[in-house]
Amino acid sequence: MNQFAETFNDAHIFRMTDDTGMFQHARYSLPDLLEGYTTDDNARALIMAVMLYESLQKPEYLALVYRYLSFVLYAQNESGGFRNFMTYSRIFKEKEGSEDCFGRCLWALGYTLSSSAMPCGVKEACNAAVKRALPRIPTLEWSHGQAYALIGLSLIEGAEVDCLMSGLADSLVNRFAHFAGEKDWRWFENSLTYGNAVLPWSLFAAYSRLGQDKLIDVARESLEFIDQVTFYDGCFRPVGCKGWLVRHGELARYDEQPIEACAAALAHLAAHQATGNSAMLELAQRSFAWYLGENSCRESLIDAETGGCCDGITPDGLNRNQGAESIVGYCISGLALAQYERKVILL
Repeated sequence: MNQFAETFNDAHIFRMTDDTGMFQHARYSLPDLLEGYTTDDNARALIMAVMLYESLQKPEYLALVYRYLSFVLYAQNESGGFRNFMTYSRIFKEKEGSEDCFGRCLWALGYTLSSSAMPCGVKEACNAAVKRALPRIPTLEWSHGQAYALIGLSLIEGAEVDCLMSGLADSLVNRFAHFAGEKDWRWFENSLTYGNAVLPWSLFAAYSRLGQDKLIDVARESLEFIDQVTFYDGCFRPVGCKGWLVRHGELARYDEQPIEACAAALAHLAAHQATGNSAMLELAQRSFAWYLGENSCRESLIDAETGGCCDGITPDGLNRNQGAESIVGYCISGLALAQYERKVILL
């Protein structure tokens, strides 16, 4: 995408990364060592690094792949789960992280494993980690963890994987049937919270693999529902994290977080790829444009001086901290759109 190419600067990525991995938070443009690292962020950074290497073939991006993947592999415990929060002194704070963390790790491993640009050793390491993780998948109970895992599985071949995908997809479809009882509430839960678009996105990914009509029906209906909530005032305006949107409640307008723009862009891109609907591609581009100034404060979140991405939009304007989730979400969604557009041009 030209807009991404024009604004991308990898300086902040390297600033936020040391020989262990990517730091979780930043104080303005400086890594916040006190907050340490998370496997969540390093898993998503792994996807970003793979995408950068696929696009530009620079050795320094492959070096990042090795670093972030090493972090994720180290985080995996013997039972196949993943520890999440790590201090600056490289000590994990818990024996196992959340189901969201597990799902994001599976997404990262699946994406890396599926990339034709990755060396054999990298793929073999990912494959071993996936095999260790697969037995944990039927135990997932939370919708976001299931959705991230489903996206990761959609990138991995095998009959066992197809069976696990069917189980996760059925669980999400059943959740939708249970909670979406009213015409004005077509969702998987009684609230819209964080990373909302991941849920329909996962069903579009599952449909592309499994071809079941019920999956695309729920994916379309749920994505249309959040589009009605988040596209207004001429731009994408994600549900605010200071209150969210509870069923029959009032929409929280702030704070707007970058993870929402990334998830929305990827969900609409998946919808376009699954259905061929050009309106979905336009909404993917509008979701990504949130980073670049098509937002409620009409200001770009990308810092031209540092290459970082601001941590969101508050009632008082931009949050000037530039943490890992922000820059990684910006890069993943921008690179995904750019890769898709290059494929279209080649066709």
